Amino acid sequence: MNVLAFDIETIPDVAGGRALHDLSGLSDSEIGEAMFRLRREKTGNDFLPTHVQKVVAISAVYRNTSSNTFKVWTLGEESSSEKEIIQRFYDGVERFTPTLVTWNGSGFDLPVLHHRGLINGVTAERYWDQGDDDRDFKWNNYISRFHARHTDLMDVLAGYQNRAFAPLDEIAVLLGLPGKMGMSGSKVWQQYQHGEIKAIRDYCETDALNTYLVYLHWQRMKGLLSAAEFNQETEVVVDALSGAEPHLQEFLAVWRSKVD
Repeated sequence: MNVLAFDIETIPDVAGGRALHDLSGLSDSEIGEAMFRLRREKTGNDFLPTHVQKVVAISAVYRNTSSNTFKVWTLGEESSSEKEIIQRFYDGVERFTPTLVTWNGSGFDLPVLHHRGLINGVTAERYWDQGDDDRDFKWNNYISRFHARHTDLMDVLAGYQNRAFAPLDEIAVLLGLPGKMGMSGSKVWQQYQHGEIKAIRDYCETDALNTYLVYLHWQRMKGLLSAAEFNQETEVVVDALSGAEPHLQEFLAVWRSKVD
């Protein structure tokens, strides 16, 4: 197993909104609200297009059984630029070539990273390879919807049928996992304006953990993990979280309370 389960958090790209909608003279907060309002007028909801969603956090769970590695972290520092965060993500793909695991990554996370990476001038050679450099990538790459090198669990479990899509939070709770813990993506912009970058990063890490643990359940369902191997892999997570930062220990405590 060589897996990177990840999640991203975004805010309105106010610099882009200022340029696209000629909003000079407004504060960042006012521009963000104007972008949401314009989106509601156009579509009926305020979910912004991927190209104007600025990445403020990418959190990941990395598991490599060959090297016995397990890690939960958020890329970069609280002060890191969007370009640095995205470049670190693609550098990790370049170095480790992991299976990327997401929940709705095909519909959101990866398109955001594509657009924002393009805008920020990052490089991602291996990620975009579809067989030109490595022949194996012709049949299994990160881009094609039905290839496993990127596994969008929401898409796969729904049988690639949009009407069967389910929220990560609900699937996680049904599996006895913590799910959302006191925050949601809709609150990120508000938290960001209050300078709560760490809270955003902590929340993103718990979503990445939920995604990874759902992935373990799916691997057991597929028969790629026996019951004993599944229990062993979950114990790896438990051991890592036991001595981790407070928000991860809280995740573990909630998880244990659901199992007991």
